[in-house]
Amino acid sequence: MLSVQTAFYYGGDYNPEQWDESVWAEDMRLMKKAGVNYVSVNIFSWASLQPDEETYDFGTLDKIMNMLAANAIRADLATATAAPPAWLARKYPQSLPVSIDGTRLLPGSRQHYCPNSTDYQRLAAALAEQLAFRYRNHPALTMWHVNNEYGCHVSECYCETCKAKFQVWLKKKYGAIAKLNKSWSTDFWSQRYYAWEEINLPGKMPAQHNPNQQVDYKRFMNDSILDLFKMERDIIKNYTPRIPVMTNLMGLHKPINGFMWAKKMDLVTWDAYPDPFQHVPYEYFMAHDLTRSLKKQPFLLMEQAPGAVNWREQNAVKTPGQMRLWSYEAVAHGADGIMFFQWRASQGGAEKFHSGMVPHSNDEDSRSFREVAALGQELKKCRELVGTTFKAEVAIVFDWENWWALEQSSKPSNLVRYASELGTYYRTLRELNISADFVPFEEDLTPYRVVLAPASYQVPQSFTEKVKAYVRHGGIFLTNFFSGIVDLSDRVYLGGYPGAYRELLGIYVEEFAPMKKGQVHQIATPWGDSSIRIWEEYIQLRGAGALATFKNGYLTGMPAVTSHAYGKGQAYYVGTHPDTVYLKHLLIGIMERTQVFPPLSVPEDVEVTVRESHNIKYYFILNHSDTEKMFAIDPIFVDLLTGREESRLIKLAPRDVKILRAEKEKISYEKTD
Repeated sequence: MLSVQTAFYYGGDYNPEQWDESVWAEDMRLMKKAGVNYVSVNIFSWASLQPDEETYDFGTLDKIMNMLAANAIRADLATATAAPPAWLARKYPQSLPVSIDGTRLLPGSRQHYCPNSTDYQRLAAALAEQLAFRYRNHPALTMWHVNNEYGCHVSECYCETCKAKFQVWLKKKYGAIAKLNKSWSTDFWSQRYYAWEEINLPGKMPAQHNPNQQVDYKRFMNDSILDLFKMERDIIKNYTPRIPVMTNLMGLHKPINGFMWAKKMDLVTWDAYPDPFQHVPYEYFMAHDLTRSLKKQPFLLMEQAPGAVNWREQNAVKTPGQMRLWSYEAVAHGADGIMFFQWRASQGGAEKFHSGMVPHSNDEDSRSFREVAALGQELKKCRELVGTTFKAEVAIVFDWENWWALEQSSKPSNLVRYASELGTYYRTLRELNISADFVPFEEDLTPYRVVLAPASYQVPQSFTEKVKAYVRHGGIFLTNFFSGIVDLSDRVYLGGYPGAYRELLGIYVEEFAPMKKGQVHQIATPWGDSSIRIWEEYIQLRGAGALATFKNGYLTGMPAVTSHAYGKGQAYYVGTHPDTVYLKHLLIGIMERTQVFPPLSVPEDVEVTVRESHNIKYYFILNHSDTEKMFAIDPIFVDLLTGREESRLIKLAPRDVKILRAEKEKISYEKTD
C-alpha cells in the first residue's frame, strides 16, 4: 500500500550542489520562513554523482538529504537521468540522439540521449538502482521523481538503433507485413513492403510522408520513452514499494501520451509556465484540468515560475498578486501541492535569469520573496483540501493519437489545430463557469451530462458505438468540423463525411470548403450574425435541423450548425469555427437543456470551481480582473483562508481569491442566472 499524502506540499526544485555549503543553513532558515515543506532534489546531478562509469560519489547528496530530514522538509528525490554526463557521450557516442536531418546532437545541454540506446538504458538503470538502494529507508524520502520532463527537447530520434527497434515494434504490432501494408495504404505511390528491414523511419523524403507511418512512429517514440520511465520505476519499486513514483509531465505536450503514461505512475504532476503578458492564460488552465483528468485524482503542480522565465523572446514578470492568483488557480482545479522552479535563482548557467523563490539579491524583504513566503504560510490553511475531489458534469474528449494524426501534412487546412479547437470550447465553458473533465476514447461517458469532441478527426469504431449508445439513452453530444473522418489506420470512413458520426448527427457533408488564413465570413444565427473563420463546408441535412446557416458565397443559406434528436438525447454539429459570442449562446442553451449550471452566479472575469469531500464543498472564487468585484451568495460559508464567515454580499479585491467552505447539507441549491 502506498504512503498517503497528508499535508499540502509547498516548495520547489532545490539545487544546493550549485552553491557553497555556507549557503545551505541560510536556505533552511528561509525555507521555514516561506512555509516550505517539500523540495525536489538531485534532478540534474548525474555528473556529480558519477564521475566515471566505475565510480559513484553520494557524499554531497547524503548531506543534502540528511539536512532536509533534520529540518522536517520532505524530499522528492529524482533519479538524475535527464542529463547524462559528458563522459557517457564520449565513451558511448552512439547514445546521442540523431535529428531528422541526420545530425547527431551533442552534449553540453540536457536530454542528449537516444531513448533506445542500450548504453544509456544500462547506465541509467544502474544509477537508479544505486539511489533506490542507498536511500530506501531515508527519513526525508517522500516521493521518487524519475528523470525530468520526458520528451521536452528530444521527443524523436532518427538513429540506426531507433530504425532497427522501430522495425521490431512494427512486427510486434502487425504480426504480418501484409497487415502493415493495408494499414499504411502502401499501394498508393508504390510503397508496398515485402520485408520489415525495408522500412525506414519517416525522416527526410522527396515528397509527403506516409500519414500512418508518421503516426506509428510517434506511437513508437512515445512507447520507447515510456519504457525508460517504467525501467527506472520498476527498479525503484523493488526497494521502496510504498513510496510513490512519478515524473513531471508538461500538460498540453504533444509527443507524450498522458493518458497512457498516467496508468504507469502513482500520481500525476506537471510543469506550468503561463505567460504573464496574457490576461487569462486559458490554455494553462485547460492543462490543469487535463492533468487532473489523467487519473481523475488530485495532481501536483511540480514547477512554476515565481516571477519571470528566461526562455521566451520577452520574459514578462508576474506582477503583484499574479503568482498567488495563478497558484490558487491550480489548487482550484485539483492541485494538492504548489512547487516552483527553483528555490534559489542560479548564479550561472542557461537559466540564471529564470526567477527563483530566493532572488539573486538574497533580499528576504524583496517583493518576490515576500509574496512567496506569504503564499507558503497561507497554504498551511489548505491542509484539509488534500485528497478532495473535483467533479464535472461535462466531458471533453482528448486523444493524443488523434492529435498526431490530425496535424500531419496533406490535410484540407493547416489552420485546424487540435489544442486550439479544444481550447475554444474549453475557454467558453470556463467563461460560463462550467467545469469539465477530459476523457480518452475508451473512458465511460455515462457520468457526464454533456460530451464534447471537437476536432476528433481520427475516431475508433468502438467510440462511435459508445457515443451512439450514450446519446440514445439521453446524453448530449457535440462535435465540430473535420471530425469523425478516419479510422485508427488513418483510412477514410466511406459513404460521406463525417463517417464515424454521420448517423448520429443526421447530416451528410458533401465537401469541405476551407477558408484562407485571416479570412472572415458570417453565419446567420438566432442571436444575429456571427463571424466565422478557418472552415466552411457543404452540409446536407439527413434528419437534423439547422441552427445556423452560412451567409457567404455558394454556401449561402446552407446549414452551418445543426441539431439532431437521436433516441432520448441530442447530437450537435458545428461545421465552422464561430466567434465566442455565438458559441457561448449555443453552449448556454445546451447546458440549460441538461440542467448544468455554474456553482454560483458571479460577475464577468470571476471564476468559480468546486472541490469536495464526503460532507464538505469548497468553492474557489478567483478574480482575474484588476477591479473589485461584488456579488451575492445565499448560504453561510466560512472563508478557509481567513476563518471568517461570509454571507450575502461578497467583495473580492482585484486578483484576489476566496475559498468558501460549507457543509453540503447546509447549501441551498438554486438555479443561477
